[in-house]
Amino acid sequence: MKTVAIVGVGLIGGSFALALRKAGFKGRIIGVSSPKTVEAALDAKVIDEGMRLERAVFEADLVYLSQPISRILTTLEAIDPYLREGALVTDAGSTKAEITGVAERCISRAQFLGGHPMAGKETRGVEESDPDLFAGRTYVLTPQGPEDMDTPAAQEFLEWIRRIGGVPVILNPEEHDQVVSWTSHLPQLASTALASALARRLGIEGSRRVAGPGLQDMTRLAQSSYEIWRDILATNGPQIERALDAYISELRDLRARLSDPEMSKEFEIGADFAARLRRKEGEDA
Repeated sequence: MKTVAIVGVGLIGGSFALALRKAGFKGRIIGVSSPKTVEAALDAKVIDEGMRLERAVFEADLVYLSQPISRILTTLEAIDPYLREGALVTDAGSTKAEITGVAERCISRAQFLGGHPMAGKETRGVEESDPDLFAGRTYVLTPQGPEDMDTPAAQEFLEWIRRIGGVPVILNPEEHDQVVSWTSHLPQLASTALASALARRLGIEGSRRVAGPGLQDMTRLAQSSYEIWRDILATNGPQIERALDAYISELRDLRARLSDPEMSKEFEIGADFAARLRRKEGEDA
């Protein structure tokens, strides 16, 4: 891998570029973004040069799509005529089934391998790029079939994920979308709903006067941008609805049992899960 094209040089794309450099990548990193973003990325030495999409794709051995989901879909529909044979196209989208389906239909000159780094911040932009963003974080890959992981390009990309500190997990696209509806999308909506309820009923002054760190923890995700989440909700709606229905059912059950001594079991189950979630892999054994 000698040349990487980062299409969408924001937080994730910029962090991936910096992480590659820190891990020892010596090749070229091309950025495709708005002129303002490219200028900022060049000033911060996140990328080596900026190019138009078609030229960057033609130059690249790895095409890394780190745009909002709707833009990733549009890009996948446009880039195939410009791709190098033997190149690898991957993405960092938060849902996978629709992206993988479009790639399967539109990408023929190169290999597509879906990806989703489970890393990020509430803030956005290339200025927030962090070379350690992926360190210790799950990095999901969603091949269309097991054989997709056996190609030289996929194996090299997998090795770079490990070098930047990512922890690879292989799932099929549908399984990925089902799991993240629980582990990522539901927490976001729960945080947004809690912050909205407080804003409407207590207001900021009423909440702030008696708020502890627990409220800040619970509302941290509510700072996330709807511009990003709009596409996630649109492309994983059925799975998110199932997760919300189950969560609402749990809340209703808790409401009905507020004075029930058996409520202690719910606290025990929740506390045990939260503690195990925070342990390193293998410590549960």
